[in-house]
Amino acid sequence: MALKVAIVGLPNVGKSTLFNALTQTAAAQAANYPFCTIEPNVGEVAVPEPRLEDLARVAKSKEIIPARITFVDVAGLVRGAAKGEGLGNQFLANIRDCDATALVARCFVDGDVTHVEGRIDPIADLDIIETELMLADLESLERRIPALEKRAKGGDKESVATLRLANLALAALSEGRPARSVSINEDDAKTWRMLQLLTSKPALYVCNVDEDSASTGNALSEVVASRAAKDNAKSVVISAKIESEIAMLAREERGDFLETMDLAEPGLDRLIREAFSLLGLQTYFTAGPKEARAWTIPVGATGPQAAGVIHTDFEKGFIRAETIAFDDYVGYGGEAGAREAGKLRSEGKEYIVRDGDVMNFRFNV
Repeated sequence: MALKVAIVGLPNVGKSTLFNALTQTAAAQAANYPFCTIEPNVGEVAVPEPRLEDLARVAKSKEIIPARITFVDVAGLVRGAAKGEGLGNQFLANIRDCDATALVARCFVDGDVTHVEGRIDPIADLDIIETELMLADLESLERRIPALEKRAKGGDKESVATLRLANLALAALSEGRPARSVSINEDDAKTWRMLQLLTSKPALYVCNVDEDSASTGNALSEVVASRAAKDNAKSVVISAKIESEIAMLAREERGDFLETMDLAEPGLDRLIREAFSLLGLQTYFTAGPKEARAWTIPVGATGPQAAGVIHTDFEKGFIRAETIAFDDYVGYGGEAGAREAGKLRSEGKEYIVRDGDVMNFRFNV
């Protein structure tokens, strides 16, 4: 699955520094002035998955292939972006192409790093972002609804369904609520996505704190966490500056550095996992002498749907899935041991895949 998360925020909140650390490159220019990111920078990163190493060890795999997620660092937003201020039009188009947004809030005080609004207030920053995205969605809907109404009156069933959802979104936005606050049933999910509303995308609040607050957060990040809880969203504390330093270290040196900073793991690992979870995703595995591999599927996917992630022919010709729980696969020394212990299950088309399942598909093309 191609998964993209937009890193969104006002200028100089640490977006590009965070992006550089995520991709372990210096592709994004992290400079102390607005709009230093002109074109969207795109980086693909591995989803941290320690279980893969255990699988590879047991299966004697030559290669480990993790699941991946793409982050897009887009130009900093300012007031009036919905009307084209700053790099507004480009900014909004870049977000529209992504599956979710990581809203970066500045939760550190540093007189050497200017703030486009001239103050440090992460909630005000988030309000500006949400307001501009909602205004853009309002404009989009108001432009499209007249044509939908015309086609709906002519009896076009697809337009009738789309118009109903557009009006639900319009009502929420008019009340100052993002489109993601609207409850949509599964039957309407595809049509809802086709509206391409910016505020319908899942959002993660990223609290960029100073180095001393990397492990515990601070008063500013606590305020953002409260806001996230109120919005039924998630938040994560991270120090982009520390993460950029970690990214430059050799792997064997990172453990000692994390210990000195009182961190159990890099904040980026938490961020990537939260983004993965935000999109309602989970992982299943395939393992063998050639490779141990993580595959990304939506929570609730069936056996055939999981098989289709590998190849569409696997889904079309699905017969059954030989399935072993991760703990059983490792605990019994691989497929043969799990089979002998009665832990290998033959699952059919209705099986709902569980996170961590180790699977081998039988199919007929």
